Amino acid sequence: MVVSVGNLTVGGNAKTPFALFLASRLRGRGLKVAIVSRGWGRQPGSAARASLVSDGEELLMGPGEAGDEAVMMAKSWRGPVAIARRRIDAIRLIEGRLGPLDAAVLDDAFQHQRLVRDVDLLLINAERGLGNGWVLPAGPMREPPSAARRADAVILIESDHGASAADHTRVPLPSSLSAHPQLLRATLRPCALVAPAGPAGWSEAPAALTGRPVLAVSGIADARGFYRMLRELDADLVGVLDYPDHHVYTPRDWQNIVAAARAADAVTVTTEKDLVKLERFPFERDSLYALRVEIAMEPGDDARLFGIVLGERSAESAASAGNR
Repeated sequence: MVVSVGNLTVGGNAKTPFALFLASRLRGRGLKVAIVSRGWGRQPGSAARASLVSDGEELLMGPGEAGDEAVMMAKSWRGPVAIARRRIDAIRLIEGRLGPLDAAVLDDAFQHQRLVRDVDLLLINAERGLGNGWVLPAGPMREPPSAARRADAVILIESDHGASAADHTRVPLPSSLSAHPQLLRATLRPCALVAPAGPAGWSEAPAALTGRPVLAVSGIADARGFYRMLRELDADLVGVLDYPDHHVYTPRDWQNIVAAARAADAVTVTTEKDLVKLERFPFERDSLYALRVEIAMEPGDDARLFGIVLGERSAESAASAGNR
């Protein structure tokens, strides 16, 4: 079974946290699952046609070779992660080394139509919608809204900041989205702080930031949601250092971050995607954390989602059995 997680607009749609959520939940149902990504942010020429980032037990590549998102996913769950420009090459690599899979979750693959998938999940930021509705470079769209017809389900990603469901519909959506027969909702919420813990990976602690001076550092497509989460955790946001998406941090950047944090007597909090690149620098103990986020769904939408995903698998299995 191949399940694609993707979007219509560039950045800020929580597709990577959703891919982790989906893969973890499928694994919890007893399936052998892997995550496959293109490997955005890796250095040109640093990877073969397909590469195994993690075998589920050991991290095999760094962010320069694999890209920040792939390494972040490999550090966030105990399952295989592979990268390839052609996702089928990554699936074949995993199965060649680790045996047959029950499910492959494709991170950011809605536009990767060369690979046939069983389920196509389309994520939409409920607060931003589709922006001005124009395709790049005039707007944020990767393709027109009518492409949503390819999706088996459209999932509106909302932020967990106490707003009512009605508040989330203030951005009008085209009928191809609002009238989709499988329109679901999910919430992106902060759940923990993680910190470098040597070769073993990351340690996790409660997201207790109330009253703490915080310097926020990020290199993501749209950091507004990250900063808002910090404020909603009652952190004292004393400074912000905003870098471009997939930024490769340099020693000078590290020096600037340390200087800004010391000047404000603040702890540095970043994103998990940025932590995989910042943890190589010698930050003082307990001075660098990443805010971990997670996807949550109401029971009804959760049941509908996994009915769609596992229903496809059941139909496939029944057809296979009937052919034997």
